[in-house]
Amino acid sequence: MKKIFILTGEPSGDKLASKVIAKLKILNQNIVYLSVGGEHLKSLGIESIYDLKEITYLGFTKVLLNIFQINSKINKTVKAIIDFNPDVLFTVDSPDFTLRVAERVKKKNANIKTVHYIAPQVWAWREGRVKKIKNFIDHILLLFNFEKLYFDKEQVSCEFVGHPLLEDKKIDKIDINQFLGKNKALISVFAGSRVSEINVLMPILLNFINLMAKKHNDVTFVFHTTRAHSELMQFHIKKNNLKNCEIISDEKIKSHLLRKSIFAIAKSGTVSLEICNAKIPSIILYKMNFINFLIIKMLVKIKYANIINIAANEEIIPELLQSKCNAKNIYKVVNEFLETPSKIKEQIMKTEIILNKFRTDKSSSELASHALNRFV
Repeated sequence: MKKIFILTGEPSGDKLASKVIAKLKILNQNIVYLSVGGEHLKSLGIESIYDLKEITYLGFTKVLLNIFQINSKINKTVKAIIDFNPDVLFTVDSPDFTLRVAERVKKKNANIKTVHYIAPQVWAWREGRVKKIKNFIDHILLLFNFEKLYFDKEQVSCEFVGHPLLEDKKIDKIDINQFLGKNKALISVFAGSRVSEINVLMPILLNFINLMAKKHNDVTFVFHTTRAHSELMQFHIKKNNLKNCEIISDEKIKSHLLRKSIFAIAKSGTVSLEICNAKIPSIILYKMNFINFLIIKMLVKIKYANIINIAANEEIIPELLQSKCNAKNIYKVVNEFLETPSKIKEQIMKTEIILNKFRTDKSSSELASHALNRFV
């Protein structure tokens, strides 16, 4: 039996990894797995050596404050991988964690092949990382076609596989009234996958919902989250005594409700691609502490935060970041879209043009699974 260790660093990486491994399990049944993963990999029967929440940190300042704990966790992870002695170490996203682990693993055992999924955003900042990465990563799977240029330049083995969030999904028929009641318009809300993000954005979002209720009292707001964060979301909603909110963690239901939504509001991140792929108009939000913001502003060399806007070099999807991320601004922009159907139509048309550049002939998870299988 061959062995693969799957290393993720946050829920979104766990979800993306699970799509690839689900395809690989069909392709090759002679593989044993171990991971640092979450509920998605667990649903495939893959054990995690510890809870994914233990390494989900946010921002430069928190990394500095937890540097000894993070280093201890990296050492523990490296030891577990070396003891497992896999044929392949499959690292997914979260480069500050996963690539540090991969580098140490490669130094201890050069025979372990390293395949990284979701390249660090070298096109946004720290392009020089490519020179370092090629010393310990054997192959990189790229989500976006324009990334290949950066890795080809340094002769790093790589391939464009597209993004799993752009795959067409089979959606089971579900009566959404059992969750939300009758005659309600839906707005999907994504407040982040980390506790710190949720605690920052939920008060802002709930204030926005209060503003919306004064004019749009027929709307139900669906918060998409994981089971691990459902209670935290519920705490914020109950504290504000809101009755027009629902929390959904079931993946099948989430996909269905997103496609039934009239609008989506999301924390900046990969979920924006899923929203655009469902042809739902949206805006993105993000807010971090001022010190982190200054650091990012000094380092980042791109104009936009959202990948659609970056690829288009145009703000197709409104970005409400930092001081702009407040309830009044969110209400103003969302209300303007809802009252101007032509704005919704234009956004969907423009996002579709960009998404077509990100798509592949075969499903991206299938291409990634075939690439992984070649290294086993």
